[in-house]
Amino acid sequence: MTVRGQMVRFALVGVVNTATYYGFYLSFLALGLPYVAAHVLAFLPAMTGSFFLNCRFTYRTRPTWRKFLLFPLTNAANFVITTSGVWLLVDVAGFSSRFAPLLAAAAAVPLTFVVSRTIMLRPETPRTRASLIEAVASK
Repeated sequence: MTVRGQMVRFALVGVVNTATYYGFYLSFLALGLPYVAAHVLAFLPAMTGSFFLNCRFTYRTRPTWRKFLLFPLTNAANFVITTSGVWLLVDVAGFSSRFAPLLAAAAAVPLTFVVSRTIMLRPETPRTRASLIEAVASK
């Protein structure tokens, strides 16, 4: 599994994730929620779907509770960048609240990939000094 292949699959999952997020976001706007509340609420189901798609499709790794609990870290930076971006684009730059999230999301993709890859491909068991020496000696 190459990094390039992972990047392509990550991008495809990102398209699905963005469509999921955007569908929820527009639904929450239609219900009359303020755009920031709609953004926050839409982020949650999109992040959950992203976790499972990235486990199975992008990194071909088994989903675990540990990874699931760490996965929000991959989205923490994304959340800060997109939330700040949505606010800046709407309130400062005057963009439509309907399209601002799409632009803000594009800015967050590279950082999200790096953090996601680190968490998803991290070994499940912590490596001790003895296990590292044993691994090197067995080669």
